[in-house]
Amino acid sequence: MNAFSLADGASDSPTQRVLIFLLGSLGDTLVALPSLHLIARRFPQAERRVLTDLMASPKTTSMATLLQGTGLIHDYFQYPGEQRGAERLRDYWSVAQAIRRWRPHLLVYLHEQRGWRIALRDAAFFRLLGLTRIIGIPLSADLQRVGFDEATQRFEQRSEYLGRSLKELGDARLAERSSWDLSLSTLESAVARGKLAPLAECPGILAFSIGTKIEVNEWGDDNWRSLLARLGELLPAWGVVALGAPVERERSAAILCAASMPTLNLCGELSVRESGALMQACRVFVGHDSGPMHLAAAVGTRCVAIFSARNLPGRWFPYGAGHRVLYHKTECFGCGLRICTQHAKKCIASITVDEVCTAISASLQEAG
Repeated sequence: MNAFSLADGASDSPTQRVLIFLLGSLGDTLVALPSLHLIARRFPQAERRVLTDLMASPKTTSMATLLQGTGLIHDYFQYPGEQRGAERLRDYWSVAQAIRRWRPHLLVYLHEQRGWRIALRDAAFFRLLGLTRIIGIPLSADLQRVGFDEATQRFEQRSEYLGRSLKELGDARLAERSSWDLSLSTLESAVARGKLAPLAECPGILAFSIGTKIEVNEWGDDNWRSLLARLGELLPAWGVVALGAPVERERSAAILCAASMPTLNLCGELSVRESGALMQACRVFVGHDSGPMHLAAAVGTRCVAIFSARNLPGRWFPYGAGHRVLYHKTECFGCGLRICTQHAKKCIASITVDEVCTAISASLQEAG
């Protein structure tokens, strides 16, 4: 079966240029890794470009930086930012003209489903650009829904949904480690080892990150300090390393003061790929629902993840076996709020230090 028979508007022409639509955060990119690998396997000779807003914002990590060296993506188009009025229209026109000049043969839609109206709007936009062959856009009832597993009481994880939406292209192979490969270089691994040198004599290393871009996902610095104090009793000879952005360095330093074990504060000192290489050397990662958590899961490090209930349970959990997720399903779960104004974040606030310690111990025992 040729590539175009997989989408609207079949053709016998070879697929030479593939446009991928993927907006969002570092986490959105990481959970899409199996899909990006699938696209690369399906169209190995095609030039693959992404239309994304995750490029050069000071608040985010560039998608190009994360995927550098993977061979998954060859170039990028910048989706218009948050500006309004004439400036935004000008930027839409500019990117639309750039895409038309490039003349992609196929669009693969990896953006999160946001209802029929937006799906129809996006479909109309891309068809105006000359794209009649589109895979993954949620125009069907099946792709508008999120799957639910009665046995586990969890909703379909985002990576699973993307794999389902691209099933016409083949199997996304979510369970295979190669589908999450970031092609970390020997230099990036060497940088990570160098940074961890002060903890080389420790029998194990635990990484943590307080980072999250959404306020309702914050567990609270008091809880983090209590956890670090308890870890000194639970894992007295272990090392603990804080990872994150430069803006989290000062807060992380104050939290690390509560630990009696050897510590490192590397916030702001590593690229996202170097952070991934460093996480590979850690036995467990502890953090919020965030990009760093998905990065740890992508490189194969066990996660103990502390979740609010703003999203449906399972939807943004770290993918893979061996992770421990703390999620309290309150009556207001799935609210989608960025700031909790009515319930004092009771979902995440009710997660105790004891629960997190128990999850860490269980994860380490299971790993052996």
